Amino acid sequence: MAHFTPGLLRTARHYFGKISTLRAEIRTIRFMNSLPADIRKDIGWPERYAERHADHR
Repeated sequence: MAHFTPGLLRTARHYFGKISTLRAEIRTIRFMNSLPADIRKDIGWPERYAERHADHR
């Protein structure tokens, strides 16, 4: 039986958390892009998103 160290588990949890976050972001982007153009314009999509996202990278 394999023994897992706490560091390995922490790393795996971090990795799977990142994957989950990326998948949620992709779903959100797809949803936002599926909205009618006038609604996207009213909420500032994708201009505000691009500005905010650029600040975090």
